[in-house]
Amino acid sequence: MRNEPATLTHVGYRAPATRPLTTRSRVTNGKTLFAEGGDMRAPWSRRLRDILDLHLADIGGVDHASEAERSILRRAATLTVELERLEARFAEGPSSNKDLETYQRTSNTLRRLLESVGLKRRPRDITPPRIEDLLVEGDAP
Repeated sequence: MRNEPATLTHVGYRAPATRPLTTRSRVTNGKTLFAEGGDMRAPWSRRLRDILDLHLADIGGVDHASEAERSILRRAATLTVELERLEARFAEGPSSNKDLETYQRTSNTLRRLLESVGLKRRPRDITPPRIEDLLVEGDAP
């Protein structure tokens, strides 16, 4: 199975998932999002956690995500929260060229990160309904 870590890493240490919980970091154990600092109760942190959970659900859940995919999705969630903060600033009034450039660059980086974990464009069907189908629907109780 691809998510099962090897017993030994390239330097001879046991992989994190096989070490006792007390010897792993709080981030690895899922107790916090940040190695140091960061208030998990703050709105920014709560939004980051929500987005990360949604992205993980999109790829089949945390059990189906590799560590690399989780890392990429964490960065994507961080960029999403920061883009939302910029959008709120835009809604308050005129924005600077620097803010717009930052928004554009961050949006493009976010797109590339999401593409790397499988973001796909799903074309929408814009074919108009047939008149016969509309007439049949009109007869329904």
